[in-house]
Amino acid sequence: MHTSDSERIVIEYERRDRQVPADFYAMTRPVNMQLHLQSLRACVSLLRGAGQLPLSGKRLLDIGCGTGGWLLQFAQCDAEPALMAGIDLSKERIDRARKRLPQADLRVGCANRLPWPDQSFDLVTQFEAFTSILSTDLKHEVAREMMRVLKPDGAILWFDFRVSKPGNRQVKAIRKSEVLELFKGCQVRSKSALLAPPLARMVVGRCWIAGEILHLVPFLRTHCAAVILPAWS
Repeated sequence: MHTSDSERIVIEYERRDRQVPADFYAMTRPVNMQLHLQSLRACVSLLRGAGQLPLSGKRLLDIGCGTGGWLLQFAQCDAEPALMAGIDLSKERIDRARKRLPQADLRVGCANRLPWPDQSFDLVTQFEAFTSILSTDLKHEVAREMMRVLKPDGAILWFDFRVSKPGNRQVKAIRKSEVLELFKGCQVRSKSALLAPPLARMVVGRCWIAGEILHLVPFLRTHCAAVILPAWS
């Protein structure tokens, strides 16, 4: 079942790559820049509150790293590329990530069997990877692997949909209650984040400030940002 779910995810991302315009998620679009900054602010706030900053000198693993976008962002936040690692199902995306971050340890594979030893990383991250996994068993396996490779005083940074995308059966939102179940026994500190992207695309092009004001309304935020700390930390 896990193999078929992994294959489904790869097929779905290949479909998106074919059908979505190349610059649709580009940072050169104001709406994407604003959404990224909203995401980044939430993540930095949580990491700071959990005592996980600065990132310099820390080993970092990104689950579902894609082309390395968030790893590059962490490099801007003083993380060292030579201490970074990432894994993704797509060989094409990993190949692109390796060109952008040649010092990082980037692998092709499924995160339910991570190719790194126990307690290897200070910070393990995932950005909208779990929402693409429909198999409950696979979600639990990936969560266990994330915990296995995490150092005792490390943290997991989580950023994913808490509201499902209407009409898209290839993804499924994950509520905080499910995050608590996946990481049972851990401390989970979370906050809602990110103005609903369809709404952001309607308003940000006309008025950047409107996007920031609407982001202040909790029920208009579609994502959950969380820092997950082992019970022994």
